[in-house]
Amino acid sequence: MSTEEHSPQEPEQQVPESVQAAAEQPETTQAEASPEQDMEQMLTDLAAAREQVMRTQAEMQNLRRRLERDVENAHKYALEKFVGELLPVVDNLERSIQAIDHSNDEFKAVGEGIELTLKSFHDVLDRFKVTAVNPKGELFDPELHQAMSLLELKEVQPNTVVDVFQKGYTLNGRLVRPAMVVVAKPAPNNDGEG
Repeated sequence: MSTEEHSPQEPEQQVPESVQAAAEQPETTQAEASPEQDMEQMLTDLAAAREQVMRTQAEMQNLRRRLERDVENAHKYALEKFVGELLPVVDNLERSIQAIDHSNDEFKAVGEGIELTLKSFHDVLDRFKVTAVNPKGELFDPELHQAMSLLELKEVQPNTVVDVFQKGYTLNGRLVRPAMVVVAKPAPNNDGEG
């Protein structure tokens, strides 16, 4: 037993210097490479974190702009339903002025009163940026006009509004109610028929 114990110890005592030198070099290389790798990893993580922060900031800025635009539109168009409900009153005042016989002295004062009321109403609508769309004589625009009927007319260019049943209105440039119109269509060409 003692010979067996001494035999393994002798090679260990002779070999440890060469093994120890070889073993120390990789450890030293690993120890030196480890801080470099750690530094590279940290720089990569830092770059990723910076990119994430920039994306988050851009996203927050876009969200802020979107919310500001939504709030602005809410303020701008908050009166849209209210205006839509008041427009029939304007229409009725205009129709009553047309229906009054201005030649009759008894109705003249009533007509003037309705005209003043209508003027006040129009002033209030103007103050709140409500604009009338009265397209008679203009080309038909499907975004602002609603065609109620078509008329064949030779003397008028096709797609021209020839009559307005009901004026349309916009609020800050946004359509509240389209103008109801009659549009000219081209007359059939009868030259070939004999």
